[in-house]
Amino acid sequence: MSFFKDKVVVVTGGSEGIGKAFVELLIKEGAKVATCGRNYDKLYQLQLNNSTVMLHTEVCDVSKESECKKFIDSTIQVFGKIDILINNAGKSMRALFNEVDLSVMKNLMDVNFWGAVYCTKYALPSILENKGSVVSISSIAGYRGLPGRSGYSASKYALQGWMEALRTELLPTGVNVLWICPGFTASNIRNVALSKDGSPQGESPMDESKMMSAEECAQISLNAIAARKRTVVMTGTGKRTVFLNRLWPSLADKLTYKYFFKNGELVR
Repeated sequence: MSFFKDKVVVVTGGSEGIGKAFVELLIKEGAKVATCGRNYDKLYQLQLNNSTVMLHTEVCDVSKESECKKFIDSTIQVFGKIDILINNAGKSMRALFNEVDLSVMKNLMDVNFWGAVYCTKYALPSILENKGSVVSISSIAGYRGLPGRSGYSASKYALQGWMEALRTELLPTGVNVLWICPGFTASNIRNVALSKDGSPQGESPMDESKMMSAEECAQISLNAIAARKRTVVMTGTGKRTVFLNRLWPSLADKLTYKYFFKNGELVR
């Protein structure tokens, strides 16, 4: 029997990308799934494609506390409890700090950090009752600041620090706290990454064909959730980056600069 069968799993940002892959895999595993997103049409299509299963969807902007509370409350009303929360909703950016509008930085923090905080705050009483799991999708940028993504890196550093504190607080409760760092994954997040003025960057400069698929990323994550792991850094490049940054940070600075810049211009 699947670990997820009949468990109530909440996935934020489930209308596309890794979030949608989570939803579809969890449904196959027999979970009762609740998900949210900002786009009504995408959520409606997701609901339409899964009309015969236990799926609850709601339009929600996770940067707004009241909407997060409404989403979590409605999930408990529909399913009676929450076993697992996956804080997946997120935004990225591609702009140098000296050129970026500060509203972009705030937007990233509101979605990537505060969105996870809001949803966890309102879901936690039920998760505590069921000795479940709080999961956040982070990034290598939470271990190593990435040029052109200073606001994204800041939000992921904040997310991981908060998750680590939360995990320690909850050690005696039976609740597992896990953060997952996928590395570069083929998804829409780069196409809608915020440019210096807050508009979507459009076509990604990254080669998506060489990246992990959203489905593979979601499956590895679900395996980690079932095993109640502490942290997951998925790719070999990610693991090397974390290791190098911890032991030889100055070298990591130079190698990171070389990877992201060419002739002084940001190319990734």
